[in-house]
Amino acid sequence: MERSAQGSTGTGTPAVPGADERSRVPAQSRGSVGSAASAGYPDGAEPDRCGPTGAARGEHTHGETPSPAPGFTRAAGPAAPVRPVVQRASVRGQILDALRTALVGGELLPGEVYSAPVLGERFGVSATPVREAMQQLALEGAVEVVPNRGFRVIVRGTRELAELAEVRALIEVPVMLRLARTVPAERWAELRPLAEASVRAAASGCPASYAEADRVFHREVLALSGNEQLVGFAEDLHRRSQWPLAAGPVRRGRADLVADAAEHMALLEALTAGEPDAAQSLVRRHFTPAPG
Repeated sequence: MERSAQGSTGTGTPAVPGADERSRVPAQSRGSVGSAASAGYPDGAEPDRCGPTGAARGEHTHGETPSPAPGFTRAAGPAAPVRPVVQRASVRGQILDALRTALVGGELLPGEVYSAPVLGERFGVSATPVREAMQQLALEGAVEVVPNRGFRVIVRGTRELAELAEVRALIEVPVMLRLARTVPAERWAELRPLAEASVRAAASGCPASYAEADRVFHREVLALSGNEQLVGFAEDLHRRSQWPLAAGPVRRGRADLVADAAEHMALLEALTAGEPDAAQSLVRRHFTPAPG
């Protein structure tokens, strides 16, 4: 869980012969996470969201040689094309998650315009999945369409961030307190792998990795309510709270991330032990903005 806003590389099997080599991106760019039982990550390993992603830049890079995207390798030879790693997820979904990570990590800057063809070159795909992903980000309030140019990252200020944090608290705190009184201890214990994943992400010091782990933990806690509309709305607010500010991304230090993740563990311990008063105190403190 986060008080303030914040949030891929991988390997896979070789490209399938005959496949469109510029229509795939690596699954490690994905943000979708599995069930609590698997800690939300395949084989229990969180994706590295702070590894090199290829500098996704704006419109004036057409003359540059595209850098391999995460999970991509160059075939032998100086002029050989970037050869992507084939993975199972949709191209659009992987590009969307990679762009979300780039936003949280500050690679896509507020106020800058980015074209789909150039970003497509950076990811080793056509412009179409990039454009589709950017349109989704526009719906999420992260970018806006600039006709005939591309997409501009929204310029946001601290007031908007504070408003989002307040709305999240108004929604999530009452639900969590209700769940603390009604959900059995064994169900809370099932979420422990997700809390542990957030601790590992925090220890890495990578804001994007922690933002993803934090989002997953919150989502699975709220999912215990059985209200899918609530979960979807809260997740959208969480994502919006992670987009960068006008002055640049909010750089929370490693110590801040570790302290935040520790509250996940403490909360689950209180809930598993059947201590609703302690859980209530932890929930309210978790949603209280840090001073400064």
